[in-house]
Amino acid sequence: MTSKFIPVEEFDYVVFGGTGDLAERKLLPALYRRAADFQFTGDSRIIGASRAKMTSEEYRQFAAKALDAHVGDEERDQTSVADFLERLHYVSVDATQDAGWSELKALLGDEDRVRAFYLAVSPRLFGPIASRLHGEGLVNEHSRLVIEKPIGHDLASAIELNRAVGEHFREDQVYRIDHYLGKETVQNLMALRFANALFEPLWNSAHVDHVQITVAESLGVEGRGNYYDHSGAIRDMVQNHLLQLLCLVAMEPPASIDADAVRDEKLKVLRCLEPIGPANVGDVTVRGQYVAGASGTQAVPGYLDEIDNDQSDTETYVAIKAEISNWRWAGVPFYLRTGKRLPERVSEIVIQFRPAPHNIFGEEERFEANRLVVRLQPDEGVKQWIMIKDPGPGGMRLRHVPLDMSFAKAFNVRSPDAYERLLLDVIRGNATLFMRRDEVESAWTWVDPIIAAWRETGKKVQRYTAGSWGPTASIALIERDGRTWYEDENA
Repeated sequence: MTSKFIPVEEFDYVVFGGTGDLAERKLLPALYRRAADFQFTGDSRIIGASRAKMTSEEYRQFAAKALDAHVGDEERDQTSVADFLERLHYVSVDATQDAGWSELKALLGDEDRVRAFYLAVSPRLFGPIASRLHGEGLVNEHSRLVIEKPIGHDLASAIELNRAVGEHFREDQVYRIDHYLGKETVQNLMALRFANALFEPLWNSAHVDHVQITVAESLGVEGRGNYYDHSGAIRDMVQNHLLQLLCLVAMEPPASIDADAVRDEKLKVLRCLEPIGPANVGDVTVRGQYVAGASGTQAVPGYLDEIDNDQSDTETYVAIKAEISNWRWAGVPFYLRTGKRLPERVSEIVIQFRPAPHNIFGEEERFEANRLVVRLQPDEGVKQWIMIKDPGPGGMRLRHVPLDMSFAKAFNVRSPDAYERLLLDVIRGNATLFMRRDEVESAWTWVDPIIAAWRETGKKVQRYTAGSWGPTASIALIERDGRTWYEDENA
């Protein structure tokens, strides 16, 4: 089975921060792969823009090295690489000064084509760049502005950032990217629910016992210490990635796959989240920070050593018991957890169904409830755990086994990187997988009181050893409800 790649219309993609780490590791490799699959038409161009002094030819050399480092040998061929590099241009632009803007304007010209401006820069530059683009007359009817997280540090700063961008771009022109939403399995979550009569009738409190969402990282802060120490896990992961996954699990069926229809339903979920404040923050949240331990067989330092600040109380781990106050999910807890220096890199959603009402096979038989596991990374796929008879004579013996579908094995194709899909969705004008302004602000409206409650109650981080699954309090968080964190029996 092969994937069908549909070409997009001609475009200019201007990447501010075009010589940065994100452009090198993700954006240029993703754009190359889409070009290599013949999705670019005409003389579509990618224009790098940053303060670095560089010619277009030097930028092509930079991009060639990025492809060598981050695209597999089997995906690169001389013709495709050469064709892609020919599409690259470069302009030295200072986001806060006059330098380079006239050159960028001359390069773009006045052609009536899609212009996408990707801001792979610090959020403090989002507003100034949007203002400059508008002031230079570079914003046309077909322009789009792509911005990366963090979108604010709290609700007030998110509102201000959205206001600054919104002064110069309409809301339908702004694409707030969350790469988790571009993952194949995340989109398949919607397909599982809304394209199969099997699941949707069971997707409610009458049949679902609880939901777990885990985003675990085995790495530490990896050179991001300055940013991370002012952010922490709740701002870096919960406010965006985990809440977006929660919304996709919990939302009502949208009227269509149209962007606003989907985002309307996600917004309703965010607004139904039970508030967490000083009265309950100690019962339903856990903060952790890793200390020295091991990653695999390698000894690794603690967080305080990595950032060289022994006074930091920044959390590198968060677990939250969230509840949604609506008809579908009342009484169903959503357990969220994310952290650094955990035993493995894994992102997954577990839908734990309620047990069958009566066991006819006798108490001696192991009898477990059904479970649906949607794994986002590293091996994307879906597992449906069911009870079956253990083959063989000698009575009715039951076994808990998975119906296992690995996307790589089932379709025998490379699963596209999330950025590949999202970058071209911008050109298509499809905003379904991007966050709307009110979504971002509603997420902060729920997260801000948690952070304030931690501060007000003096809730300090609890230490956990690198290579473990977090503080012991995170185990208690779920086990005092008579449940346990999911671990793959066949892993």
